[in-house]
Amino acid sequence: MSTSESPEVTPKKSNRVGKILLFGIAIACFYYIYTQLDGAASEEDKTLIEFMLGVLSTIEWVPWLLMMTGYCLFYFSIDTLIITKALNWFIKDTKYTDILPIRASAYIISMFNEQIGKGAMAFYLNRRDRVPGWEVTSLMLFIMFCEIFYLLVWATIGLAIGGQDLPQDLSEKFGLVKYIAIGGAIFFILWVFFFRGPLFQNNRIRNLEIFHAFRLAKLKHYGAFFLLRSPLLIAAVFVYSTALGFFGVPVSSMILLALLPVIFFAATDPTPMRAAAIASWIVLFPDYPGEIAAFGILQHNFFILFNAVIGLMFLPRANKELFGDQSK
Repeated sequence: MSTSESPEVTPKKSNRVGKILLFGIAIACFYYIYTQLDGAASEEDKTLIEFMLGVLSTIEWVPWLLMMTGYCLFYFSIDTLIITKALNWFIKDTKYTDILPIRASAYIISMFNEQIGKGAMAFYLNRRDRVPGWEVTSLMLFIMFCEIFYLLVWATIGLAIGGQDLPQDLSEKFGLVKYIAIGGAIFFILWVFFFRGPLFQNNRIRNLEIFHAFRLAKLKHYGAFFLLRSPLLIAAVFVYSTALGFFGVPVSSMILLALLPVIFFAATDPTPMRAAAIASWIVLFPDYPGEIAAFGILQHNFFILFNAVIGLMFLPRANKELFGDQSK
């Protein structure tokens, strides 16, 4: 009796703990943001609303909107290309244009949780192309795995190039990245050896269907993923450093090259309005609390909302491919 009940109870408890933890992180981030902004407003003898209205009045809105629109479209094109390539590597030959509605429509769900958005892509491929669910799930796991190491590699590169330009306190904190990178490199080598090496070919975990993509992935696939996605990070360094200038925060591209991978990692935490990423900006630029808070809120959420608009544009095609005449 206990055996039959445990599969139902344990996931519910785990899911509940995860939601409580996420909610706690969000509350802590919003409280930190509020206290920093309220303190900055008090120093100028203003209310919080007056303080933030003053910050918003100084932003160069038109060039920022034009630049962000171009960046979002560029991101969408590269993001779709990566998913297309991964499908071609591990599952089936697929046209780039056939993936556009899949990637775009998933952005709508990604407003709330990026990982659920990837799950929506898995459902789409399974329903439209009859790709087995475990194969698509494996593909999405491969992409998420590569994204983590892609950010870690760029964080290491950024610190090697621009670390000397960081303030002393930040330099000491980010010095941990090199140790994380060493540990990550060791883990990556062991991971690839486990799934591709000759010693564990009959291992039960290695042969689970959900690890299908990892069993097929060669070093060239990991390298290709990094090279395909790297233009996004390089473009982001230029876009974010320029955008910060529009918000009145002077910062060099070299400093952002070191900081952005860490901030993007914080942005993967599915907190409301990307609270974790916004809090990270304030921690990194405490001298500009109002400007950097406005930047974090607008920058990250414009990106999410604009991508969702792209998704809405492709939604009729996506519905037609999934449900045919039933979508009318």
